[in-house]
Amino acid sequence: MIAEQDSSPGARPRPRAPQQLLFSFLGSLVLDRGYPPISSRIFLHLLGDLGVAEAAGRATLARMTRKGLLARVREGRTARFSLTPWAEDLLREAKPRVDSPAPFTHPDGEWTLLSYSMPESRRDLRHQIRARLIWAGFGGLRDGLWIAPGRVDISAVFKDPEFAEIAELADGFYSVPVDGTDVPRLLHRAWDVDAIRAEHESFIAGWTPDRGQVGRPLTRLTLLGADWLQLLRTDPGLPAEHLPDGWPAAESTALYRERFDTLEPDATDRLRRLLDADPGRR
Repeated sequence: MIAEQDSSPGARPRPRAPQQLLFSFLGSLVLDRGYPPISSRIFLHLLGDLGVAEAAGRATLARMTRKGLLARVREGRTARFSLTPWAEDLLREAKPRVDSPAPFTHPDGEWTLLSYSMPESRRDLRHQIRARLIWAGFGGLRDGLWIAPGRVDISAVFKDPEFAEIAELADGFYSVPVDGTDVPRLLHRAWDVDAIRAEHESFIAGWTPDRGQVGRPLTRLTLLGADWLQLLRTDPGLPAEHLPDGWPAAESTALYRERFDTLEPDATDRLRRLLDADPGRR
C-alpha cells in the first residue's frame, strides 16, 4: 500500500483534470531530478489519492503517451513512464513563471498587441494556439486581435514547426495607451476581471487552511501545483493601478511560495521512498 496517510482531517481536493495533476507532479518533483521511469502503480495511487478513479488514471497515462508527452516502457507486467524531451521542454518553458516571485506584475504602461489569421489548412491548431496565447497572458479584444500586459515574446508563442504558417500571418507590436484611453474598460473587454479575482480568492480560501494540515505532502503539493497553474492561466498579470482596491494577486503569490517551500522537502522525500520501495526499480 503506497497511498499517503493523513494524520488529520482535511478538505477534499478540488477537482482538477488528471492531466493537470500529472503535469503538476512531473514539473514540481520529477523534471530534471534524474529519476528512472516511474511505474504506473505510483501514478495511479497518487491520482487515486486525489479522487481520480483507476480507469481514468490509466486512460490519462495512455492519452499523454499518445500525445507524445510521456514515453512508455514495459518491464514484465509493469508499465513505466518518463517525460519525453518535448514534455521536458514544455515544463522548462513554464518553470520561470511558475517559480517567479512576482508572476502577476509587468512594467507599468507597456502592452503587447498581436494580430494573426488562421489559415484554413490549419484550423486544427485553433485550440492549441488559443491555449498558448492565454498562457502567454493574452486576452481577446476582438476577432484576430489580442492584447497582453507587458512585453511578450511573440516568437515563443509560434516557435514550434506546426505553427509556421500562422506565424507568417501574425503581426505584433509593443505599445502604450494613448492619453485618454479608458484602460479599466479595455481590461474588462479583454478579460473577465471579476472571474480572475474570484480565482485568486478561491486559491487563497482553499490553501490558507492547509497551514494547519499534516501528512500527505506528495498529494498536497501535486494539488497545490495544479491550482497554481490554473491561476497562472487565468490571471495574465493585469496592472494593479487599473484594478479594484485590494487586488489579491500578491497574497496568492506569497501563499503559494510559502506552501510550496513547506511541502516540497517532505514531498520529495516521500517520492524517493516510494521509488526505493518499488520492487521493479533497477
